[in-house]
Parts: sequence; structure tokens; C-alpha cells
Amino acid sequence: MQVVSDEARAMYNGGMAGLTYWSPNVNIFRDPRWGRGQETPGEDPVLAGKYAASYVRGLQSATGNRLKVAACCKHYTAYDLDNWNGVDRYHFNARVSKQDLVDTYNVPFKACVVEGKVASVMCSYNQVNGKPTCADPDLLKGTIRGQWHLNGYIVSDCDSVGVMYDTQHFTATPEESAAATIKAGLDLDCGPFLAVHTDLAVRTGLLAEADVDMALANTITVQMRLGMFDGEPSAQPYGNLGPRDVCTPAHKQLALEAARQGIVLLKNSGSSLPLSTSRHRTVAVIGPNSDVTVTMIGNYAGVACGYTSPLQGISRYARTIHQAGCSDVACNANNLFGAAEAAARQADATILVMGLDQSIEAEFRDRAGLLLPGHQQELVSRVARASRGPTVLVLMSGGPIDVSFAKNDPRVRAILWAGYPGQAGGAAIADVLFGTINPGGKLPMTWYPQDYVAKVPMTNMGMRPSGGYPGRTYRFYKGPVVFPFGHGMSYTTFKQSLATAPTELPVLLDTNLYTTKNSTLSSNAIRVKHANCDSLSLVVHIDVENTGNMDGTHTLLVFSTPPAGKWSPNKQLLGFHRVHVVAGSKQPVKINIHACKHLSVVDEFGIRRIPVGEHSLHIGDLKHSISLQANLKGIKT
Repeated sequence: MQVVSDEARAMYNGGMAGLTYWSPNVNIFRDPRWGRGQETPGEDPVLAGKYAASYVRGLQSATGNRLKVAACCKHYTAYDLDNWNGVDRYHFNARVSKQDLVDTYNVPFKACVVEGKVASVMCSYNQVNGKPTCADPDLLKGTIRGQWHLNGYIVSDCDSVGVMYDTQHFTATPEESAAATIKAGLDLDCGPFLAVHTDLAVRTGLLAEADVDMALANTITVQMRLGMFDGEPSAQPYGNLGPRDVCTPAHKQLALEAARQGIVLLKNSGSSLPLSTSRHRTVAVIGPNSDVTVTMIGNYAGVACGYTSPLQGISRYARTIHQAGCSDVACNANNLFGAAEAAARQADATILVMGLDQSIEAEFRDRAGLLLPGHQQELVSRVARASRGPTVLVLMSGGPIDVSFAKNDPRVRAILWAGYPGQAGGAAIADVLFGTINPGGKLPMTWYPQDYVAKVPMTNMGMRPSGGYPGRTYRFYKGPVVFPFGHGMSYTTFKQSLATAPTELPVLLDTNLYTTKNSTLSSNAIRVKHANCDSLSLVVHIDVENTGNMDGTHTLLVFSTPPAGKWSPNKQLLGFHRVHVVAGSKQPVKINIHACKHLSVVDEFGIRRIPVGEHSLHIGDLKHSISLQANLKGIKT
């Protein structure tokens, strides 16, 4: 993100860009059909929170109160439906329980503000429990400013104040909508609505001038922190950045490295990958995404410095025979399949680059189902049957795809997921295919079977299972999956062992607490705000050994499950660590666990509590128990 902010400042200095970036999108990827899931860090709130805070800190590169760039965490909150089955984001009322709001939907936004110190939060189009988010004082003034202490401005999604009046008919007059949003804590409208209607709202007494002054102060303060009033930009910090700092060799290398790290190896039968340049001299490269460029940068992207398509990347390693197979990802016809099969018959190996693009999943375009579009599946199966050598399926997509057919087809030897890998995506894919790079990526979301979505309307916001409703994400859904959250293979093997870990942790209660034992220890769990959280951290030391014969990077995922009882028994991610381990060697990894943050659960009233008793840590196949017991000496009744 520091590279992005360097280029942002360089563009600003050249009069080509501003300094407020409405990024990152940290919504939870709740439903696999969501067209904008591709913008997010995935389905897990802890992961999304860590991503959010790191992204913001990198982009803003703050020194004291000064900002290099102002980031914006969006779309607050419970926004993850664009246009599905006749319901769109402008009309959608997301009915969300207090438990899910605190436990899932708001977690990344809290991390943005509290840990990332973000300069802005964007409220969303949808309503939450009958109120437009941009007019809800509890969500804006109460939570973002009151509880989390935002130092910055709150902005609407574009035209969402107009949408609130014109589409949702939330108020009888436009002036009432203007007044409601500003009084709720909105500082800036992306769109003309407040500019047109706020004046009359003040003159008719619906809004105090002081409220407008406060909104103005919140926006101008961020401009001041960006140095916009400090005079000649070239004399200011970052004033030396210019065209020579955009698309530098180091920046291009970073784009390649990011693409390499993001590739996930989903299947590798009989160690078919990596391919060998001596044995696989001729490679058939087939599929609608096999020679794409713009597809690789997904949505909300800038202008790329230059592209390497998958075909170009693979051509650096082997002689290629190229056949598109389908004219586009919709793949509405199979008339080109014969030529693709012929190419596969002549080659030492066949790479099928399939998947989606913005015509299938995008803003305001949710998917109807999870299967590959059109005749893509037929193309994969036919080519795999015809192929003389091993067949590898490479998928480009933002959302999960049900590729059970390929997972279960012995002729499809390996499957890679590349996401939308950016400008250097084709080079990165080829580097992984031929073993220059050992893949180490993990899935940030569950890959569900197609029949899952048949049972789950996108409009149901509940995270937990109930009745015939199966629940959502790995934390609550326990049915069959194509590939689970956190799945990702390597060309080598890793062994994890627990070096040291505590077996118990006393939970000290706040000594200034005047309360009854019952309210604090309700249901055998301690309210987080009654615990002395500073004393509740522990360290787990894990050794990661590379037991294979190739250097590799391993991402250690640490999950926890609370004690048995009424708490959800499912595991939740509490931390992760990426470590590079040379073949035959061992690396120590230290994981910090904060009980208030990582071992707590949220009850049905939206109150975060630490269950007392045996908590289990899960690290791969390892399991370790830690006993949390309340130390009641601090309580004064």
C-alpha cells in the first residue's frame, strides 16, 4: 500500500489525481453469488479486520496527524447484495441481529477506525433494520464516532442520500432527508443532494447551522491533514514524487510478487504440478481467459503499467498452441471445441484458463448460481479427455465456483485459482505452473456446491443456521463444500508442532468494578468490558518444518473453539502467519493471542463475552486446550 500511496502522491503532484481514496472495501463476503465479493478480503471477520487495518495504515502512511493519502472503509454496514432476483441494493432492507452485527458485519469497520485510524468511513445504500445506514444516528454518531472515535469524515455512497428520498421514500420531503443524514452524523454527500437541499433544511429549522459547521469541520480537517492548505506542493513532504515514481521496475516486481502470493493450488493429483520444461515442451493453452489482459485487474482498478496474459507467461517456458475454445466467458456455443481438442492431442500438457469476468460478476451484477458459465464445463471435460499429457485447470474469478466435476475428474490433474491476479497475472500463473514459484495461497472464502445457493436466499442476512437454513461461512455452515475456507496446497509438505503454549489463563476482573457477580458472569462468561484485557494475552510458539524437497511458504492458520455450552461450537480464526521455510529446515512462529479479542464470543444481545472453561486451539491437525478461569478477587459487590 505504500507503493500505491507513492503513486497516488505522484499523480496528485502532476494534477492527475486527488488524495482521498474510497478504498478499501471491507464488507464480509457473506454470499458466494455477490458480484462485489471480488473487492473484499473474504468471509472471515478477523481476517477482514487485519486486512482493513493494514491496508489503511499502508495507504495513509500517517506521521502524527498528517496523512499521505486519506483512505475510506466502505460500505458501512451489512452491505453485500447488489442486484439479485429482483432485489437491488437501493431497495434492500438488511434485517440483521445485534449478534451478527457486532460479531460479523461491523468487525472490519471497527478495526479500520480503532486500529487503522482511517480518515473516512462510507455508509451504504441499503437499510439496516428499516433505517438507511446514512441516516442512522446509532450507526454513525453512536458507533463510528461515539464508540470507535473516528478522526475523520463520514461520506455517503454515491447518491445514497438521493436514493433514500427518491427510492426508499424514507422522508416526506427532500429537506427532511438532508437534515436526517447530517444530524445522524453524515459529513459529505457523494452527489448533489445535500448541496441542493441543505440550505432550505436550515432555513426551515429542520437542521441547525451548527450541524452543518460540524460536518464541514470534519471534511476540511482531513484536507488540512493531507497538507492541502500548506502552500506549494513541491515544497511539502512527498512533493518530490512525480512521473518517474509511477510504474517503476520495483513497483512492477511487487505486482508480480502479489500475484504469485495470491495463487491457490486447489488440487494436485500425483504431483502433476509443477510441469517440467524438459518433459512439457509443447503446451496447449485453451480457454476464454487464456489470453486476457483487462480481465486480470478486476474492477475498480487504475491503468495498468503493462500486461502479461497467461498465454504470454506460459510462452516464456514452452512452445504454445493456443485455442480460445469459447469466444468469451459466457461460452454460449461449442463450435470451437473441436479445434481445442485437436490442440490438446498434440501437446505434452494442456492448460485450460477458464472462469469469470466482469460480465458475469460485478457491481450491480450478482450471480444466479455458482457453476462455470455456459458450455465451459463441457469444454474442460472434452479437452481433458482428448489431452495427450496432464490437464491443468486454472480459474480466474472473484467469487467461488462449483468445479466439483473437475475436482472429481481424474483426467483434470490439477486446479489453480488465480483470482483476478493483476497486470502480471499471466507471468505469475506460469511461474507457479512450472515450479519457479511454490504456491502458498489459501482460500479466503468457502467454495460451496451449487445446491447450497438453491437453499439460501441472498436476502437472508443470518449467519447462524436455524431450521432448514444452513447458515453461512465456515464459522457456521457445516454442510458439504467443494473446497473449504483456508484450503491451499503446496509442492512441498509442512509439519507443524507445538513448541510452547500455556494451558491456563486467569481472567482478572476490573478492580474498579461495582457490579453483581451474576451480571458479570452471566451464563458462565465474563463481559469483555468487565475484564482486565491488558493482562489477558498469551503467546503460542509453533515450529513449522518443511518435510519436502522444495523451499516453500506456509501460512499458519490458528483457530479457536469456545467451551461446550450454548456458545456456537464452531471454530473461528484468531490469527495467521506466513512463513518461508527452506526444504528440510524448521522455522519458529510466534502467535499472540488476546483473550478479549480472540477468545471472546458475542451473545444474542450483541454483548461480547469471554466464556469460562476449556478453549481449544486448532493449528492444522494440532489441538491444544487452554483453560480460562475467572479470578473474582477484583469484584466488589
